[in-house]
Amino acid sequence: MRIGGRPRQIETADIVRAGRELGLRDLSMNAVAARLGVSSTALYRHVDGRWELERLVGESILAGLDFHDDPAHGPVRHLLSFALELRGFILRHPGLAAYVQTLFPRGEGGRRLLAVEAEALVRRGYSMDAAIVLSSAVALIAVGYAATEEVQRERAEGLGEQRRGAEEGILTDSRLADAHRKLPDIGAEEYVRLWLGAAIRGFVEAAPPGRPVDEIRSALRATGEGE
Repeated sequence: MRIGGRPRQIETADIVRAGRELGLRDLSMNAVAARLGVSSTALYRHVDGRWELERLVGESILAGLDFHDDPAHGPVRHLLSFALELRGFILRHPGLAAYVQTLFPRGEGGRRLLAVEAEALVRRGYSMDAAIVLSSAVALIAVGYAATEEVQRERAEGLGEQRRGAEEGILTDSRLADAHRKLPDIGAEEYVRLWLGAAIRGFVEAAPPGRPVDEIRSALRATGEGE
């Protein structure tokens, strides 16, 4: 804050800019106020607390995400592309995973993404309500992977050593050692792609194009019955 003069004048756009510079992971009213050189009280003239601050910054970030839609791709391939793009975008914006996991969609940025992806599935034979259910389920898995990877990145110091220790523990365990030695060496990117693909194939099997939501629910509830 300026001393001996008029307080600095700020606008909502200044708050969003400062919030994006800080990033969602380090976002707070006090941090934004300090970055702008004003008191936190000054922010409340434009922002109604932490929830609105998060929404303004989070939706501004989500506005920069555009999904690629290849018309030649069927539902499984399209949804895998969607999931991988979403995961990659979240990993480039620390704190975004927690933002979308807490409540989605909160504003226009999230609603736009939900509508765009649902409309892409409608073009593949889904009703709008089924498309929303399916795209939300896939997004939940993709965001979960991203959130886990983000935590690992934040704790990167010493992680390699801890991994080696965990592996040594497995290799000295008579119940696990032989099977573990036979496992292929798969990188993180391939691992995520393989299991996302498997999950999405299962989703589409339960929710194929044209199946109403009530029938999708029945199919999901029947999973595992009789086994």
